[in-house]
Amino acid sequence: MPSRRQLLLAAALACLPMSNTLAQTWPDKPIRIVVPYPAGGGVDFVARTIGQRLAENLKQPVMVDNRGGASGAIGADVVAKSPGDGYTLLMASPGEVLVGPIAGQKTPYNPETDFAPVSLAGETPLIIVAHPSLPAQSLQALIDYAKANPDKINYGSPGSGSTMHFAGKSLEIRGDVRLTHVPYRGAAPAINDALGNQVNLAIVGMPPTVAHIKGGKLRALAVTTTTRSPVFPDVPAVAELPGMKEYRFTNWMGVFAPAGTPAAIVERLSGEIAQIVKEPAVKEKLAQAGVDAMGLRPAEFRNFLASERERYTAIAKSGSIQFGD
Repeated sequence: MPSRRQLLLAAALACLPMSNTLAQTWPDKPIRIVVPYPAGGGVDFVARTIGQRLAENLKQPVMVDNRGGASGAIGADVVAKSPGDGYTLLMASPGEVLVGPIAGQKTPYNPETDFAPVSLAGETPLIIVAHPSLPAQSLQALIDYAKANPDKINYGSPGSGSTMHFAGKSLEIRGDVRLTHVPYRGAAPAINDALGNQVNLAIVGMPPTVAHIKGGKLRALAVTTTTRSPVFPDVPAVAELPGMKEYRFTNWMGVFAPAGTPAAIVERLSGEIAQIVKEPAVKEKLAQAGVDAMGLRPAEFRNFLASERERYTAIAKSGSIQFGD
């Protein structure tokens, strides 16, 4: 009687001809990029920028499907449960595929085994923005104000367990202040409420805030990378403040396919994305929104994810950050 290992090997070999045929004919129908947040946020911006050029290069329509909710888990689950045929992709942020589960988010998928990393498309600083009516004109002034008014300052983020949530909790810990976290279903609604002064602050990725800051509708207090952003060179980095030297949080946009997608399709997609984000026009468009084009290939992306997982696990343990805080 064949062993379990022999049966699994036979099944895998039986699938090879089908996988090879699929890879040879791909793509022969429209491709869907699922964005697990509402339209108007940074992840959505990158998905639409890349999707437009991908459609032109592959000669097939590329549709962006916004599936917000549950801090990105609803959209990610759609992709995790889709066929691994290269026609459904996920444009993810760290929240739903890495950071949220580290903070204790229960997801209906396994972020480490249910997705095939395709490409790290880009990375952007987070930015801390305030409604202009907030008395604090700088991040240090905000910290001083929050110390004098405990629990009176609230900030919106794209969701519990997001990178932005981690950034806010770390700001509380390092600044020795108490802020109230208000989770939203994505960056766009958090920004809208900051514009309407329903929340004092928003901690979000940079792309959807640029026009509002330049138009004077939001005040930029700080970026969360260790150096200033060329988009706003007058806006300080959090790391410039005393005791904040190691403070660093970014939002990245990574493309994933369902686990089991043929390696040839993953490599083809990765190569196409790497080429697209390095095109001068696309790179400039991303840069103007504060996105650093990257285009990491699958092996590089897996190494990056391992490093990020280790870093955020350490942050979660040191700050006792839990999903739902």
